[in-house]
Amino acid sequence: MTITLNYLFWLVGLTLLIVGGMILVDKAHPRRFAAGGFWILYAFIFLIGDKLPVEAVGALVIVMALIAGFGGVTPGKPKTLSEDARRASATRLGNKLFIPALTIPVITVVVTLAASHLLFGGTPLVDPKNVTLIGFGFGCVIALAITCVMTRDTVGQSMKEARRLVDALSWAAVLPQMLGMLGLVFSDAGVGKAVAHVTTAYINLDYRLVAVAVYCVGMALFTMVMGNGFAAFPVMTGGVGVPILVNVFHGNPATMVAIGMFSGYCGTLMTPMAANFNIVPAALLELPDKNAVIKVQVPTALTLLVVNIFLLNFLMFL
Repeated sequence: MTITLNYLFWLVGLTLLIVGGMILVDKAHPRRFAAGGFWILYAFIFLIGDKLPVEAVGALVIVMALIAGFGGVTPGKPKTLSEDARRASATRLGNKLFIPALTIPVITVVVTLAASHLLFGGTPLVDPKNVTLIGFGFGCVIALAITCVMTRDTVGQSMKEARRLVDALSWAAVLPQMLGMLGLVFSDAGVGKAVAHVTTAYINLDYRLVAVAVYCVGMALFTMVMGNGFAAFPVMTGGVGVPILVNVFHGNPATMVAIGMFSGYCGTLMTPMAANFNIVPAALLELPDKNAVIKVQVPTALTLLVVNIFLLNFLMFL
């Protein structure tokens, strides 16, 4: 039996289903039916999304968007361990608290490197197409087990903490997947071709450095608009990256992809659309300015963007 990505989807779906159920039965939650229903719908997409017609999945996504848009996903005040209990546990464990966090990348790397050797009767134990993600799932499960042993607590308590974090993140936790889907929609709608037409009509791309700069800056700008580099990538790569940098200037596509995505991440640092990166931390830290994180990151983002332009112009054409 080969372990596929579906097992990870089912694990995520089960977690979301439990979280949604906990919110649903929490009578102290201000909007328990709307918020709980939101996460249960999201769970269904992970659990049975591949069995549903695409139209049904699209309808579920629209319902989720309406619930979030009308303010239905509001945080509650779930019961957690007391402040004294948490401080006592943190003092007892000390730096051992980093062990579960470090377990996840270690297990991910081990599974990724060992996957080609993990065979059962000639059949790969781990799906070769999604080795890294499946390794990440293994890492999370093992890290959870280690955490329960270290803290002398239960999986049930971990679900309560998961609910607390999901409540704090709110609908922003769904943004990466939603924006990734938006990028595919833009790509299928021909936005990349429209971008190519506009850039070639108004910008002289006969100079390689100019074309590189347009690609990198475009990745950052589209990421700022969409809030996600994965959503911007198909648009700019289909509009400028492949037709200009690869087909005309014969650049290395692997280098373009790596530095292009890095340029997109520069945009992530500068936009409130990337709410899970920039707005949620400000809310969790109770900062008076919700854009405080963005303001601190802008100089770093702009500096890295300029560096990326020169790196791509040099490394892509070696």
